[in-house]
Amino acid sequence: QVRLVESGGGVVQAGGSLRLSCAASGYIDSSYCMGWFRQAPGKEREGVAYSTNNGRIKYEDSAKGRFTISLDNYKNTLYLQMNSLAPEDTAMYYCAAAPRRSYNFCPNDYNYWGQGTQVTVSS
Repeated sequence: QVRLVESGGGVVQAGGSLRLSCAASGYIDSSYCMGWFRQAPGKEREGVAYSTNNGRIKYEDSAKGRFTISLDNYKNTLYLQMNSLAPEDTAMYYCAAAPRRSYNFCPNDYNYWGQGTQVTVSS
């Protein structure tokens, strides 16, 4: 059974930084993706950044230039370094994982999800 546990959320002022972590346990697949997603109150969940376990990375526009995703395969931990945070980044942040299967990059649907960690950015 795959288990994902996020940590690192909190309250920060605009312009500040946070580093989120997602500790994974259990076997996902020999080739897999992990990603960060977020959901603000009243809004749909959206992707933030994704990483394959062989180092391919993609960012959504909201994260480009400010956020950095990294995957430590030895620690089985996914990170999201968030800099220059703005109030619109306030959301519950979720970690997710899925086998890549035949996808060129990452699948659209993820099999495993964490419980989330809250990020609140004050103006």
